[in-house]
This record gives sequence, C-alpha cells and structure tokens, in this order.
Amino acid sequence: MEQQDLNKRLLLALALSFLVFIGYSYLFSPKNVPVSQESNRTTVSTETFTVDKSVPQVEKGKAAVEKKAPATDVSNRKALLNVVSHTFKMTFDELGRIEQFELLEKKYQNAEGHNLRILGANVAKPLEIRFADAALNAEAFKTPYSASVSGRVDAKNGPVTVTLTQKLSKVTVTKKVTIQPNGAYTLDLELSDNVPYFITPGHRPLADNSRYMLVRGALIKTADGVITVIEDGDAKGDETFKNAQIASAFDRYVATMFYDFKKGMDVSVLKVGKDDPLLFVKGSQSLHLGGYIGPKEYHTLASINPELTDAIEFGWFTFLSKPFFKVLLWLHSHIGNWGWAIILFTLLVKLILFPLSYKGMMSMQKLKDLAPKMKELREKYKGDPAKLNMKMMEMYKKHGANPMGGCLPMLLQIPVFFALYRVLLNADELQGAVWIHGWIDNLAAADPYYILPVLMGVSMWFQQRITPNNFTDPMQEKIFKFFPILMAGMFIIMPFPSGLVLYWVVNNIFTIGQQYIINRAYEKHKAKAVEMAHKKGKES
Repeated sequence: MEQQDLNKRLLLALALSFLVFIGYSYLFSPKNVPVSQESNRTTVSTETFTVDKSVPQVEKGKAAVEKKAPATDVSNRKALLNVVSHTFKMTFDELGRIEQFELLEKKYQNAEGHNLRILGANVAKPLEIRFADAALNAEAFKTPYSASVSGRVDAKNGPVTVTLTQKLSKVTVTKKVTIQPNGAYTLDLELSDNVPYFITPGHRPLADNSRYMLVRGALIKTADGVITVIEDGDAKGDETFKNAQIASAFDRYVATMFYDFKKGMDVSVLKVGKDDPLLFVKGSQSLHLGGYIGPKEYHTLASINPELTDAIEFGWFTFLSKPFFKVLLWLHSHIGNWGWAIILFTLLVKLILFPLSYKGMMSMQKLKDLAPKMKELREKYKGDPAKLNMKMMEMYKKHGANPMGGCLPMLLQIPVFFALYRVLLNADELQGAVWIHGWIDNLAAADPYYILPVLMGVSMWFQQRITPNNFTDPMQEKIFKFFPILMAGMFIIMPFPSGLVLYWVVNNIFTIGQQYIINRAYEKHKAKAVEMAHKKGKES
C-alpha cells in the first residue's frame, strides 16, 4: 500500500473511530438507575464472612459468604439524628449507619429544585457492621442503637461528636463519630469483647444518571502507592488488599471512603448485585479510621489529607488526566473562571505541540504540491508496485516530505482529547461552574442554546477547507467532508458537557490560526525555492 494512501486512510479511520467511540459511550453505556429506583437493583443482605481464626481474613485471600443470616428488613429504619452543615445533611439511622447524605448546595439540585441524596435505598450503608458469627449478625440487624444526642446537630461552625451504642447479648458496640463541616469524619469503634467483624464505607453513592461511559465502583490504594479500581460489573468477590490506605466507593462526582495512612486497613471485596464491588474493612476490638462522604472536590480532599486526592479517578487516561487536571486547577486559581481556564489550557497544549504540528502541516503542504507528480508515477509504474513505492519514497526524500507527518499531530491530539474528556466529564469542580452568565452557567451541562456544538461543526468545516488534502477516493473525501456535520449533530443530540465542547471549539479555532500561519510560511518557502531555482538557472 502506498504511504500516502495509508496516511489518508489512517486519518479517515481515526475520524470515524472517534465518532464511533464517543457515540457508543453515550448510546450504549449502561444507564445508571436514579437513586429513587435503586432498591430494585441491589438488595441489601446481612451476609456474614467466612473467618478462619488462625488465619486473618485478608491473608486467606477470601471474602466469600458463608451463609445468610435470617432475613432482616433494614429498609426504612428510624432516623436517630441529623448532622447538618452548610453543605450537607447527614442522617444516622437506628442501625448505627449513615442512612442518607443530602447535598445542600444549589449546583447539585435537580431540575425541580430538589436536593441530591446520594445513598441508595436497600443497600449497604456507611458504618454498617457485619459480624462473622451468623447468630450475632442477625441479632445486630434487629437491635437498635441508642445515640448520645438526638434530633438536629449543627456542624456549621466546627466539628461535632456523636456516640452510638448497641448492646447485644455477647458484646456492646460503641461508635464515636466526630464529623467535620466538610464531610470528613473520624470513627473510634470499641467492642466490649473481641469478636470478629467487618465494617463497610457503604455501597457506592448514586449521584448521576447520565449515559456517558463513566468509571463507577471501588478504588483501593495500598501502602506501596498502587491504586486498584474495580468497576461495577467487574467484581470477582475474592479480591483482598492488605495495609490499604484508602478504600473508596465512588460514583461520577461523589464518594464514600475510609482511610488510614498510619496502620493501614485489611480490605476485602464482596460481590453484590450485578457483580458490583462492596468494600469491607476487617475490624478490631479498638478501631480508629478516618472517613469521608461527599463530592470528590480536589481542594476539600486535599484539606483533609493531600493523599486523598488519589481517590479522584479518571479511568483509562488517568496517567494523563491527573496532570491535566492539576494544570487546570492551577489556571483556575489564577483566573477564577473555569471556562477561561479551559481556553488557556487549550492554548498551552497547542503551543507545546506546535513544533510537531508545524512539521506535519508543512509535510501535508508538500504532499499536496507533489500530487501531480505522484499521479504520473502511478501511471508510469502501475504494473510494478515495488518500483512505484521506491520511486515515491525517493521523491518524498528529495522534496523533504513525510507521508506520515500529517498524521502525527492528530495522533497526539487523540490521547490529549480523551484525557481531557475524562477530566471535564468527572471533575466535580465544573458542576455549576459559570463561563459566561446567561449563556454557559454550568460547564458540566450541555449548552442550552446549542451555540457551541454549531460553532464546533462550523470551525471543523472551515478547518478542513484551509487544510491541504489530496484524496483520490471520492467516497473517502465525501465521508471526511460530512464529518463536521456528523460531529455537530451528535453533540446537539447528546448532551455533552459544554466544557468539553468549548475545548474542542477553541482547539479548532487555534488550529485554523495555526494553519494560516503555516500556509503563509509555506508560500514564502515556495517563493524562496522558486527564486533560488531561477537564480541557479541564470548562473548556469
């Protein structure tokens, strides 16, 4: 296959695969069930773990279920108390669990103005205990806790402490929970007798019902810095982690987690629902853990402990997304507007990639000028493909043209785009972030007036017009010309975050400006080459 044809086909394949990937991620990714319907998805159980007294559970490499305790209704349990800050309302129920967590900030409200409640019904809740003894476990799910305070507890101005006590036949459980105004808390759990048990940060929160291909599930960071993500649907039920520092159950924007950076935690994974992970930490008679529940907002997590920012996960492209996110955070700290931060970030990326883009675009210009000569070569050597390729490579070398050079800038843009796509899709900071009042009031939501998708299509079409191409296959050329219409239509039909579309529009505009600069530079280069050739002709 000729290198030039390979170049064109690669460009077309990249464009179409990109369209298919983005479309598929929206149209065919599993739609998350709204919180109010979650009771039909994953039913809570009061299962116990198998425990070998001579071998710690996590070392045994097993988190299997031995048997179910007698059926116990744990839904609609009576609320013991509410802890309220400026940003949340945390409800404890009579089983000593965080039964519900309600976000009070306006940016989390739905279209009807209702606050977002992130914990589903009939699922394992944060601070829920499972005893290894089946009979004790069944008793625990029937015996209510008592609380040191009741009603509404105000945590707006500083930390508050609540003590929850459960008296069972064999043991008394005391949970002392100190809650900070930002959603962080510390748990001091004491048992009157040393009986084996496990405690969970809860089933992953349910804060988003979009159809994007998002990362949801569990994240575990171990003492050696290794981060493992077990997505919903991928849990095996036998995963174990010793000396884990973070155990997080997370959704698109929110998480509920335990952490211990000093002693570490022994974490086991239970498979629930449709192979979803449910994390459990092995308990001790005297247990101290840090905890957090709420949005995965970078500065909030960093204020609790900088290492907690590792709980912000971006999926496949995390290795690129994390540094991109930090650059965006830095830009925003100086500008104070996420829209302008995205624009400056785009400019920064274009400047860094400009040397490669310059070489690639200059190569495409040369290939365009060589098209007539290449056509002559094809006619001359149409019966000898090997000689044709050899002659074409000689011509490329003579004129300094790289047949693959035009693809390199695009190949580099693809991981950049997908990494930023993950950032803009998952960053809680963009929720409710205003770029231009009255138009883009939420960079995490779609453009309500479809201006950005239209601008994206128009800028992409104009970019194609001024970019040199030499398609020989009419069908390939037609598909490529329709690509801007397809992309604009897809972004209008699918509610992609306006922050992402803004990046694409600005990237197109900068690329157009870049192309004009390169076109002018190439014209000067050609004029100089003609002048030199004319001068040599006179001298000879």
